[in-house]
Amino acid sequence: MVRYAGTASAAGLEIPYDLVPGDGVLAKTGKWRNMVPDKQLQVVQERVNPAAIEKLHRTVCQFVVRLAEEARDYQLDPLPFLQALAVKESSVPFDQVFGRIEQRLEHAIERQQEQIHAERTRESINLAEYPASFELARRLPRRFIAVLGPTNSGKTHEAMEALAKAKTGVYLAPLRLLALENYERLAAAERNGEKIKVSLVTGEERRIIEGATHVASTVEMLDTSTRVDVAVIDEIQMLGDRDRGAAWTAAVCGAPATTVYLVGAPEARKAIEALARRLDCPLEIRLLKRKAPLTMEANAVRKLRNLRRGDAVIAFSRRDVLMWRDMITEIGLSVATVYGNLSPEVRRAQAARFRDGSADVVVGTDAIAMGLNLPIQRVVMTTATKYNGIEEEELSAALAKQIAGRAGRFGVHEEGFVAGYDEQTHYVMRSLLQEKVPPVPALGFSVAPTLEHLNRIASVTREQSLSKLLRRFEHNIDVPDGFFTPRITEEQSERALWLDTLPMPLADKFTLSLVPISSRIPVLHEAWQQWARAVARGKPSMLPSAQLTDHRRNLQEVEDDCKLYSAYAWLSYRNPELFPQGEEAQQRARDASETIDRILQSQNAAMRRRTRNQAA
Repeated sequence: MVRYAGTASAAGLEIPYDLVPGDGVLAKTGKWRNMVPDKQLQVVQERVNPAAIEKLHRTVCQFVVRLAEEARDYQLDPLPFLQALAVKESSVPFDQVFGRIEQRLEHAIERQQEQIHAERTRESINLAEYPASFELARRLPRRFIAVLGPTNSGKTHEAMEALAKAKTGVYLAPLRLLALENYERLAAAERNGEKIKVSLVTGEERRIIEGATHVASTVEMLDTSTRVDVAVIDEIQMLGDRDRGAAWTAAVCGAPATTVYLVGAPEARKAIEALARRLDCPLEIRLLKRKAPLTMEANAVRKLRNLRRGDAVIAFSRRDVLMWRDMITEIGLSVATVYGNLSPEVRRAQAARFRDGSADVVVGTDAIAMGLNLPIQRVVMTTATKYNGIEEEELSAALAKQIAGRAGRFGVHEEGFVAGYDEQTHYVMRSLLQEKVPPVPALGFSVAPTLEHLNRIASVTREQSLSKLLRRFEHNIDVPDGFFTPRITEEQSERALWLDTLPMPLADKFTLSLVPISSRIPVLHEAWQQWARAVARGKPSMLPSAQLTDHRRNLQEVEDDCKLYSAYAWLSYRNPELFPQGEEAQQRARDASETIDRILQSQNAAMRRRTRNQAA
């Protein structure tokens, strides 16, 4: 090969270079060695001449001018980049050297722009000022009352009694099921001799009563602009939940009530105290004890025939719940079934069967640990491990105690009992119930991005990619003392990447990223993607024909239908023009819930008939 060396005087710079021209590679080494000297000389004379040297020199000068101008446009010094022109690299042609230099400059510009945008993002959002964003709450003379205790200590009852006596109030639940239960509880209560008028507001459902003084709501649906006398925030220890904790942070900071009840487990005390200090709210703490004792049984259950009426058998997957249901039904006990994939309506119907004695045993997941008041005398754990999305891991002491605490309902049983089905589970549960639950951290309270946050970042960075805006929120906003911490969920982050491939406004992408529908179930994920594509085209999404779903009798299919209808209703409340069948979706969800309950009952009945026939 040949190389041309020189100095490019351009753009006010003197840049030495030592480069291989485009045709500077004369031959491969072996081929060159086999050439006779005359042939070698001929090849050199064809390639090396003043015109070729001048052409390269002129090309280098033009490149220096172009790159220097681009670097200076971004206040960057071009010299460090152009120095690479003089670095000898074996047989790399000059155009590849130019390309590498341009790429380095491009990366430097990107880094510089990233720093500028990061700084602008920090200036646009300061999380220390997060509480001030709830204007009404900050103007009110609020006080906090923390009612803390283990399961079956009567803490929720105490707070709900105060809520029912208030002129106006709101109850904030972690689950739609709990919101529904306490909606009915408030609606059945009286104040000054009259029934309380109460509305129900969840992501998927609205029951708005004219003249309502009270609202039962899921925590994410808190109305921060309507003043009330009393607010009850249930399961306050959820402040420490990585995925949903931000909703509790917002509720504590923004509940527009003069008295705010914070109800939950004792381990939330330090976190509550820290928030009360930060928000400058007076705090009263009421610590309650469990009303009925909870006892670990001496031995494991070991055999199905050792199960008895009033037991709750706990597994941690839908498949295992149905398997245990079938095994228990085979020994002649009737079973109610509760697991997370069931709608609140089905869970309530199944729980009612256990409550009224129609079912001897309830078999469920940890879904029974929150939102269902059941007359359980003994909790039987089939396992002490649970799948966390990656692997099986041992239950936390907090979850183990919350599940076990459901045994021994006050007013029904004098004492509650806990046992493992097998010896290993029994041993682990005994240890977990003796273990001290770590406190909810008193720092780093999660804050989720709002559309206002993202618009503010977009206005200073000109960025419209949802995934990039979410990353900027999580990594670039100002977090002065770490008291509040930006948090986005993994699912929202993954959805944002896909939504950014569609041409739609940021507001639509943000809404679609929050739809409460599982991305892990293919049929539901596909429906969500179809809805998103329709939104991008501005076309309404209609529910599938009822005839297409009426034939379904498979339990899993009907469960999926129920979740799909609920998600559609959620979208309908937020964009009724593009999702116009919200009321029908709600009705279909209710119908599907009734179908699921019938399927579960018929499966139980069929299993019992089979058992009786075999016995006969």
